[in-house]
Amino acid sequence: MGNADVRERVVKKREVIFIVTALILGAVIGGLIGDIIGTFLPPGAAKTLFSKSIEIGIDTTRVDFYAITFTFGLMVRINFLSVLTVILVIVYFRWWYL
Repeated sequence: MGNADVRERVVKKREVIFIVTALILGAVIGGLIGDIIGTFLPPGAAKTLFSKSIEIGIDTTRVDFYAITFTFGLMVRINFLSVLTVILVIVYFRWWYL
């Protein structure tokens, strides 16, 4: 009984890691494709939809001690296609995987 519980936890942990990785990759690839499409479109509503992005996060902060320097920062850039790709990944996993 104890071995089965450990195996089940390992499988659940792998599933969560796989889903989170798929979501992150979906957002990155969707954002990249959105930027590429936005550069080739003529000026107009479609170009604005694909090329407009929102940056959310903490800008780079530097903490300088005498012997050690830390640099912190995390910025997430979200555009239309990255959100659409994340939604498609969620729908895919709800339909086929979960």
